[in-house]
Amino acid sequence: MSNLIHEEDALFNVVDGRTSLAGSNCMEILLFSLGTSETFGINVFKVREVSTAPFITRAPNMPVGVEGLISLRGNVIPVLSLAKILGLSRPGQPLGGSMMVTEYSKRTLGFLVEAVDRIIRVEWDKVRAPDNVSASGNSYISAITELPDGKLVSIVDVESVLATTFGDAVVGNIAPVPDGQNYDVFYVDDSAVARRKIAEVLEKLGVKHKHAVNGLEAWTRLQGIANHARQCGNPVSDEVDVILVDAEMPEMDGYVLTRNIKADPRFDGIPVVMHSSLSSEANRAMGKRVGVDAYVAKFDADALAETLRPLLNKGH
Repeated sequence: MSNLIHEEDALFNVVDGRTSLAGSNCMEILLFSLGTSETFGINVFKVREVSTAPFITRAPNMPVGVEGLISLRGNVIPVLSLAKILGLSRPGQPLGGSMMVTEYSKRTLGFLVEAVDRIIRVEWDKVRAPDNVSASGNSYISAITELPDGKLVSIVDVESVLATTFGDAVVGNIAPVPDGQNYDVFYVDDSAVARRKIAEVLEKLGVKHKHAVNGLEAWTRLQGIANHARQCGNPVSDEVDVILVDAEMPEMDGYVLTRNIKADPRFDGIPVVMHSSLSSEANRAMGKRVGVDAYVAKFDADALAETLRPLLNKGH
């Protein structure tokens, strides 16, 4: 185990330098176990480091699944038991021997797991929605992929874990866009939590919206919209004013989706905004390289609204 930790520490130190993966429709998953026969995974870009489970200070009034707090290089962060949150822990079961430190939407958390295995590279088109996973923790699984030996990997939806444990991000007062009913936003995100919050922001802006749940579905729907507009003799901008894409999605990631949109002249002039929990500068640079017009980190409702507002006004 100690060798594995050292290897991973070295790997995570250079993770930003490997963001070119995003443009190749690949992702890297850190595999781990939770004391059951199932194998779980998390996107490497969300993981800052891996260590043995530290001493955890218990704290009163913590949400279910939060075991306490630790001090990590001067910052106090909460530590969660993933097995408890996913409903997989048994009475008296140890909390887990390893901890993954994750950085997500500007928030740092520790996730206790039974053991960390290895990092694998998979293509996004081999990652699919979790239609036939076990009932346990089903709502916390965003996708499924298969290892070469046929074993399935359940990829944990960190957004759902956060929303359930700490509550949804509150969407405050957002001023509507003048004549908002004349604008259409198309958004795509594989997380039900994220889709709900995006829809809330768009409704407060007063704009119409439609959505897809992964990159491939989004590209199929956008092509349908473009074909329909052409048949009617109208520009696509009559039907879509802004396209909002997530970065990491099953079947086609947001970088490849953006590249497809930007390569299709029918979408000329329609801005693409990348909305992502992957907040590193390298991910922003990758977004710019494929033609993203703006980048906004999840989940900041005000930042999302203020990013969309000028792009919508520009369209009319």
